[in-house]
Amino acid sequence: MYAGVRAGRSNPETACLEFRHARDDLFRAHPQSALAPEQRAVFTGLPYFRYDPSLRFTLPVDTMVEAGVIEVHLRDDGIMRLRRVGRVRFSIGGRGVSLSLFWIMGYGGGVFLPFKDLTSAETTYQGGRYLLDTIKGADLGGEGTRLVVDFNYAYNPSCAYQARWDCPLAPEENHLPVAIPAGEQRFPRVS
Repeated sequence: MYAGVRAGRSNPETACLEFRHARDDLFRAHPQSALAPEQRAVFTGLPYFRYDPSLRFTLPVDTMVEAGVIEVHLRDDGIMRLRRVGRVRFSIGGRGVSLSLFWIMGYGGGVFLPFKDLTSAETTYQGGRYLLDTIKGADLGGEGTRLVVDFNYAYNPSCAYQARWDCPLAPEENHLPVAIPAGEQRFPRVS
């Protein structure tokens, strides 16, 4: 799905809508769907904010960041270690903010960009959402040396759908003091 967006065959809004339809199809029919069978039986689609072109950024990655490893305790998998590898800076509503990029140590490796914002627990999942998870191919790529960060593709971690999943959530440094009304909204969770 992400490869189709990266290929740029459609305008950005159309590409995002096509992506959302494909994501709904996966949630409805894939054997490894994050949804429980009873959720899939009544599933009509994921709730999303309207596409907003102002929440798509192409950003340089600052790799001169303070080295550090964050340990995330996962119920079934033990400790997951995230090494800070970069930072992106941008403005939302005239306010400068930044997010750290992490490399997942172990597991399958890969770049990981979780975030939490002021919509969390109101209209989006309380634990935050993801923008990049290259282990799973969730990556919009880049333009030259810049990274595409498009909040219209922000999505919930699997634990947002049912309690059987345990997910790494956004560390404190990726809690934004602004609202990002883009991407996937909160979904009724099964305990």
